[in-house]
Amino acid sequence: MENRLTRLLGIRYPIIQAGMIWCSGWKLAAAVSNAGGLGLIGSGSMYPEVLQAQIEKCQKHTERPFGVNVPMLYPQIEDHLHIIAEAQVPVVFTSAGNPKKYTGWLQERGIKVVHVVSSLKFALKAQEAGVDAVVAEGFEAGGHNGRDETTSMVLLPQVAAALDIPVIGAGGFATGRHLTAALALGAEAIQVGSRFVATEESSAHPHFKDRVVGAREGDTILTLKELAPVRMMKNGFYDAVKTAYAHNASPEELKELLGRARAKKGMFEGDMEQGELEIGQVSSMIGTIKPAAAVVEEIWADHHRTCRNLSCSQTVGNSSK
Repeated sequence: MENRLTRLLGIRYPIIQAGMIWCSGWKLAAAVSNAGGLGLIGSGSMYPEVLQAQIEKCQKHTERPFGVNVPMLYPQIEDHLHIIAEAQVPVVFTSAGNPKKYTGWLQERGIKVVHVVSSLKFALKAQEAGVDAVVAEGFEAGGHNGRDETTSMVLLPQVAAALDIPVIGAGGFATGRHLTAALALGAEAIQVGSRFVATEESSAHPHFKDRVVGAREGDTILTLKELAPVRMMKNGFYDAVKTAYAHNASPEELKELLGRARAKKGMFEGDMEQGELEIGQVSSMIGTIKPAAAVVEEIWADHHRTCRNLSCSQTVGNSSK
């Protein structure tokens, strides 16, 4: 399949692996890129020297394009961007902030810029800032999220209709049927996070992977909106958050409860009770841990099968824009 987004990123399939903290290191990014999608290294949990090592390893294990996800609020963001530019990484996905400050600087160095948004308002601002594409992420997504709780079904078609640049759908996408639906809603690719957590190459702790494949409907919740909205699994830490809310905890008290490295404790170190377990609603549809390449091929085959069942074109979407 070819459309504006696959041409922009130089990928075979319109499938992008989300850059998730503690879960998406070089092994996962390289595996997804080698399979024909776009793999992303999640830099938000990395010191600059760690990111540099991750990029070098990824470059040794794939000749295909891959990218780095860079949260704009990261305190050493300029160190990260200089490392990315020097390594000639072809694409950067920015998130959690205003992309205007760095978009031109990156593009001058031949780097494509894609920005993650959770609303039409911010999608329009990102386009105005000059980004090459946007990710429209609905509130079904895991991890940090939009405050307005706009679902992908509502957000994606609004953004796709209003923008002139390619749009990637995110938040609740994990299967070929999801890809078909996203293309029908105007996206030109999907960004997949939770499904790639439960892969052999994911850097998530095995206990977290097992928890994901065992998830059921209703096991995740969006909370901590006073700090930064985050979707996580219900566990002992969430019970403490719930108790704090019941006692009318202030944002300062919630921040103290969250502490530092809570996500690392859960997703990377494997503390399933006191760690923060960031994952999307679609986790309830994930039942196996498999190689990342198998996930890419499964999504693409399922998309083909869905298209045949619906008698639709595989090039549905804005490929002609």
